[in-house]
Amino acid sequence: MLDAGAIRHTVAFTLRHEPGSAAENAFLEAAELLAEIPGVERFELLREVSPKNDFRFGISMELANDTAYAAYKAHPDHVRFVEERWLPEVVDFLEIDYRAR
Repeated sequence: MLDAGAIRHTVAFTLRHEPGSAAENAFLEAAELLAEIPGVERFELLREVSPKNDFRFGISMELANDTAYAAYKAHPDHVRFVEERWLPEVVDFLEIDYRAR
């Protein structure tokens, strides 16, 4: 259950790499390092199993509040990951950030 004030940051995505390729695995290994950014809690790297959409993977994490969310977005490791890995390697994505009602 999401704590009051917390944000669940999620993204579903598809990579340009062949499934099971070394490039796909390298991207996923780099993505797992996002869990080490201060403030990131309950990090999960997920593989899509439903045929209802074309996304292949998902990332889910929780951040305690707006301050932690903003710090994550601005953290140099996150910025570098987006610039060096995400932008060149992700074909399509859907980002949704939730807060409990």
